[in-house]
Amino acid sequence: MTDTATPAADVLRDPRANELAVAGQWKLFWLRFRRHRLAVVSLIVVIALYLIAAFAQFIAPFDPNETNARFTYAPPQSVSLFYDGRFAPHVSGLEMTLNKESMRREFTHDADHPVFIDFLAPSEPYTLLGFLTVETRLFGINDPKRGDSLYLFGADRLGRDIFSRVIYGAQISLSIGLVGVFLSLILGVTIGGISGFFGGFTDVVIQRIIELLRSIPTIPLWMGLAAAIPVGWPPLRTYFFITLIVSLIGWTALAREVRGKFLSMRNEDFVTAARLDGMGEIAIIFHHLVPSFISHIIATLTLAIPTMILAETALSFLGIGLQPPIISWGTLLQEAQNIRAVAQAPWLLFTPAAAIVIAVLALNFLGDGLRDAADPYGATS
Repeated sequence: MTDTATPAADVLRDPRANELAVAGQWKLFWLRFRRHRLAVVSLIVVIALYLIAAFAQFIAPFDPNETNARFTYAPPQSVSLFYDGRFAPHVSGLEMTLNKESMRREFTHDADHPVFIDFLAPSEPYTLLGFLTVETRLFGINDPKRGDSLYLFGADRLGRDIFSRVIYGAQISLSIGLVGVFLSLILGVTIGGISGFFGGFTDVVIQRIIELLRSIPTIPLWMGLAAAIPVGWPPLRTYFFITLIVSLIGWTALAREVRGKFLSMRNEDFVTAARLDGMGEIAIIFHHLVPSFISHIIATLTLAIPTMILAETALSFLGIGLQPPIISWGTLLQEAQNIRAVAQAPWLLFTPAAAIVIAVLALNFLGDGLRDAADPYGATS
């Protein structure tokens, strides 16, 4: 007789099937997520971006506000890794001449006078992560006082290093997304949970308020609120006010999703058991209902961060958001609005825009992967 195994027996013999049978919610979430290769790569990119923002002072070779009138609108300098057959990262020197016909500065690359790049270069003392006093940077030039230049992304109208300014701008542009999403999380989960759990008149009032907010055109609303910011406010206070403005609309979409989830779960057996056990309504919301779909909330919030970043960029680009001397990707784009900058230094526009595109695409792909992983009906194997 031949031994024929049943499908159920094959499943029992498969250790992976047994592992999936007893896996918890987060285990299944991770197994689904890692199948989405683009989302995994995007996660690595997002982590790298936030690490760059956290260590901006160490990574940026120069002070972002340091000016040099000699290198106004200097072009980007490409890095070469070898010199005379040895490993020696360097850039070609820049020579500036004045075109008397157009009255413009013209730069030429001088390969005979290389500018060598030093790693862990000494610098003026600065505070890293808010509490570490550091006197070195990741890379730089040996003796800046010699007049050498190192403009990887070029220079702006005041001779400031665009690479350093883009790195510093990541701190504001990326953090405003996190802070805005955190505020949206609190408002969306609380208001949407109350609306879906209690229903009735409370649900009607909250939904009409949400519809009113969503019916207001976004840009005019932001313009009106941003115009109310006093001119004399310090940059830090302005930053938090802009974050609050960006968050005023972002919570409504999450609130509706949370309401829909609560409407479908408020009569489940575990909610009834919690009521019979004497637990209060608010405690049921935050201890039982919200944790039951926390993975979906994480996916939704990840997709909301790019919207926050683009909102801050749009406000600052239009001149109604953050203002210099605050450095963000939006304020860097604002400085590239004039015709002279576009004609003489297109890198002023391209480099901040490239950073925004990379961050937004990475966060969107990451959000798509998290959303698919949070789908309970998605494949796990």
